[in-house]
Amino acid sequence: MKIGLTLSGGGARGISHIGVLKALEEFGVTVSCISGTSAGSIVGSLYAYGLKPDNILELVISTSLFRAMRPAWTWTGLLNADGLRDTLLQHIPENTFESLKIPMTIAATDISAGKAAYFSTGELIPAILASSCVPAVFNPIHIDGGTYVDGGLVDNLPAAVIRDKCDLLIGSHCNYISGAFDVKSFRSVIERSLLIAINGNTVASKSLCDILIEPPDVGNYSGFEIKKAKDLFHAGYQFVHDNFKQDDFARVSHG
Repeated sequence: MKIGLTLSGGGARGISHIGVLKALEEFGVTVSCISGTSAGSIVGSLYAYGLKPDNILELVISTSLFRAMRPAWTWTGLLNADGLRDTLLQHIPENTFESLKIPMTIAATDISAGKAAYFSTGELIPAILASSCVPAVFNPIHIDGGTYVDGGLVDNLPAAVIRDKCDLLIGSHCNYISGAFDVKSFRSVIERSLLIAINGNTVASKSLCDILIEPPDVGNYSGFEIKKAKDLFHAGYQFVHDNFKQDDFARVSHG
């Protein structure tokens, strides 16, 4: 049976995907294909390359992977992704989809066409950067004449693109919206507003998943709380162990 895994975007909350991966491994789950957006594309690509979940977590903590950005101060954005590019190149030096041990598909937004774009061949790291490029915060990424920004705008849980490649599709969604919200700052209001808007494009994607992993505790963290990496990892890991059993991942559904 082929098992697919789709990983959502979500900034620092995407660290919970690493915990989910560790729990899935402990259940004996072997993933045949992966898709991801933004943070999900980073975690998914590192895992597809062969890094174990514990190694990915250590990489996030030791290199501040999710915030490895440098100021750019241009009219198109405030930051560029040179820091993230350099860090990824250190750990995936081949820099190709073809070098991955597990097939990977990355979602980005084609800003000119106004629709999703999917990358699964050729250079890997530009696709990861494009998928993670939050508009007005980071400079857009140019690939083969196209201009791309964060895939979360149009497909934050890219399930459809691998649905026909697997018998069982697992979705890991790290953007649970809790019912309680404390207006702490202008930034918190903006972040929650964007979260609500982006979650709208995940409704159909969630319905395509045979198993949806969506830890509520992750919703208590901001997408900027890199310092809470261990807590976010544990939230994803513990949720899987508390709510699923090995047999859940051995069934075939609507494939």
